[in-house]
Amino acid sequence: MKNKCVLVTGATKGIGWAISRRLADSGCHVVGLARHTQEIDFPGYLYSCDLQNAGETEDILRIIREKYPVDAVVNNVGMVRPEPLGEVDLASLYEVFDLNVRVAVQVTQAFIPSMKARKDGRIVNICSRVTHGGVLRTSYSAAKSALIGCTRTWALELAEYGITVNAVSPGPIETELFRAAQPVGSEAEKKALASIPMGRLGQAAEVAAAVTFFLSEEAGFITGQVLGVDGGGSLAGR
Repeated sequence: MKNKCVLVTGATKGIGWAISRRLADSGCHVVGLARHTQEIDFPGYLYSCDLQNAGETEDILRIIREKYPVDAVVNNVGMVRPEPLGEVDLASLYEVFDLNVRVAVQVTQAFIPSMKARKDGRIVNICSRVTHGGVLRTSYSAAKSALIGCTRTWALELAEYGITVNAVSPGPIETELFRAAQPVGSEAEKKALASIPMGRLGQAAEVAAAVTFFLSEEAGFITGQVLGVDGGGSLAGR
């Protein structure tokens, strides 16, 4: 992977930061997209972009496309809006779909022509264990399920060009975002831990390791797959 150029969305926090850091340590040229970019010692080239604004996103993608030979894309950015069925706000539903699905489609499409021309490329979509179902997760589960559908469809369309498309589905990962909703020792944390057969939270570095594998040359014959990094939390019968 040395000297490969990888674009990562949501690159400055949590899983996105861990992915960016690991890729840089592997010798990749990392191009990050994030809304918050101030006072961040990013291990690559960082661009400020409100990915919820499709027009602004397109402008930034045009700049990146003209400046960097992007070999791979990691669609990491996403959002959750916890709501019970019966109280799902349609504006929130659209917002969750927009950031989780539209952004992935828009960003990926920007670099597909050059990947096809080179007959080489990697796409990794960050999905979630919640595609198996989750309380208060109608919008998020539906959006991430749609992204898995994109993963498999793109894999079929792009296989003849030597481009692989895979997904990584994390379970509960110990990030700032997770801790904001599930503080140490809280009932929410205990509930999350009880859903994981391994009895612990995952680490962002463990998700980054899975992503890095899918981006590697060794994974060149693997496409259309979804890898759970969830401590067994997605297994039936738990």
